[in-house]
Amino acid sequence: MHLLSVEHITKSYGEKMLFEDVTFGVEEGEKIGIIGVNGTGKSTFLKVIAGIEPADSGNIAIGNRVTVRMLAQDPAFEPGETALEHVLGGHSPQLRAVRDYADALAAIELNPNDETLQQKLITANQRMDEWDAWTLESDAKVALAKLGILGFNDKVDTMSGGQRKRVAMAAALLQPSDILILDEPTNHIDNDSVAWLEGMLQKRKGALLMITHDRYFLDRVSNRVIELDKGRAHFYEANYSRFLELKLEREEREAATEDKRQNLLRNELAWIRRGAKARTTKQKARIDRFEALKAQAPKQSGGKMDVSVASSRLGKKILEIENVAKRFGERNLIRDFSYIAVPEDRVGIVGRNGSGKSTLLKLIEGRLQPDAGSVVLGPTVKLGWFSQEHEEMDESLRVIEYIREGAEQVKTADGLMISAGQMLERFLFSPAMQWSLIAKLSGGEKRRLQLLRVLMNAPNVLLLDEPTNDLDIATLSVLEDYLDDFPGVVFVVSHDRYFLDRTVDKILAFEGEGAITQHTGNYTEYQEYAAKYGSDSTGAGTAKAAAAGKPSAGAGAEKTEAAPRSSERALRMSYQEQKDYEGIDGWIAETEEALNAVAERMNASGSDSLLLQQLVEQQQQLEAKLDQLLERWTELNELAERIAEQKKN
Repeated sequence: MHLLSVEHITKSYGEKMLFEDVTFGVEEGEKIGIIGVNGTGKSTFLKVIAGIEPADSGNIAIGNRVTVRMLAQDPAFEPGETALEHVLGGHSPQLRAVRDYADALAAIELNPNDETLQQKLITANQRMDEWDAWTLESDAKVALAKLGILGFNDKVDTMSGGQRKRVAMAAALLQPSDILILDEPTNHIDNDSVAWLEGMLQKRKGALLMITHDRYFLDRVSNRVIELDKGRAHFYEANYSRFLELKLEREEREAATEDKRQNLLRNELAWIRRGAKARTTKQKARIDRFEALKAQAPKQSGGKMDVSVASSRLGKKILEIENVAKRFGERNLIRDFSYIAVPEDRVGIVGRNGSGKSTLLKLIEGRLQPDAGSVVLGPTVKLGWFSQEHEEMDESLRVIEYIREGAEQVKTADGLMISAGQMLERFLFSPAMQWSLIAKLSGGEKRRLQLLRVLMNAPNVLLLDEPTNDLDIATLSVLEDYLDDFPGVVFVVSHDRYFLDRTVDKILAFEGEGAITQHTGNYTEYQEYAAKYGSDSTGAGTAKAAAAGKPSAGAGAEKTEAAPRSSERALRMSYQEQKDYEGIDGWIAETEEALNAVAERMNASGSDSLLLQQLVEQQQQLEAKLDQLLERWTELNELAERIAEQKKN
């Protein structure tokens, strides 16, 4: 089903052409990823399609009954509304029925004998039945909880920017639409929430247009890619990995065409320089051909960012964290954590939002002091702090002024001294842009400027707090290459699974109640381990590890390799395996019954946000337990079959 047509749209800001003469259509079920470097107009492109901004020319045609919903980077809210009110604030009949029922119920609680109110409640009840809306409130709370918003009745205007974005995302997902438009949906949510959102969008039937820098997310969700590049739009019927192949093929074709044009241009130039003896028709045609060849030159690329910045020498003693603890109020963020950094460490820090990841970086940087234990930096350590927000940027400054505050000259990796302006050009800030106010830059351009300010001070230990937020994929690729050759130590907090896989070889996982466990390997390897052995913070991992003959790990301990599989032992069951084999069918049935009971309680929880939070946590623990039991059931039954086969022989 055809939903939307974009016809010859063009948009520019001043002399800068964002996109020109773009035409395409959107069909039901299409999931379109928008790609381009920062400043190419990706967010503006989505706003034009959504009707929030006008195009300079062209038009957008939307089907009569097609609804479009957009999650912007900076969503708007009604003053004083709560998170749950915002999520349920749409105009669909189902959502109106939920609000009318809640209003009628609240009114009759104040005046239980009012017959008019009783009739309103009956009518509202009938409408809830008519629209099958009884589970909507529960669905809204589950979506908020999955996105890390547990205070359903908290006022949105008291929340942080990241929390507000997550509330708006829950609303966008719950409120019905034929076309959903998302601008950087993975910013400000943790790894578990990204995985949940990925699954939700994969199952969604309507069309989707989104901007995201998360390459795994883009690869798994999208089935079409639109690339904005130098004012033009390129279309690919592909996910991200296939897009890379098709883009390479396109650029190779364009390069071959440009080589041919350059050869013809050189020949024509040689003829022009020899000089025409007479302005004959033939000679004039060759001059016209020369001018036409010059006009065919491709639009110049914005260039590639050059992160060639020096770093300071780093001694043997780098960082020693010993028995550190940190609390905020009643919350225990870090408990008895120890770590010793080694040369060229690449450490990823993961965990739920609010678990203490940024707090750990601030303890290392010295912005916070531990409640117990110590953090000691080596004498040669020079820290570079790339924070999650722009709080350290004075946006009233011009770009060049902000960089000159750090240094007038910058030393490159090859030992050259260049001016702040030249360094800015390497970071894709043209001379004209260098005199722009920081406030006028896009979010991605601000992040790129902030990164330059950090690196130009030649750090040898980098603390990167969500470095992928607002940076485009091309810049992330350059940053990843820089980190490959960076001779110092890197600690990175990130929800970007691709970035973690690409850059780190250790994971520090915040697993709740202040426990931090260390894993050797990248993020995908950590995920595989966690899926197999569960999370120690719930106790499930300890039980499963014991069943597998594997020691569990405590806070700050590195988890060991798995014990040999049963296939490597004599073909007989141990006492524990026999006991598990006899009881596991019953345990699975009990867990499934418990999950069903929790689901029923969630549907009946009403507006009790504290109860729903507890039920969501119980559901997650039970699902993890069921996965472990099913895997154990498979192992034991395979072993039983092989023992039976051995007895036959």
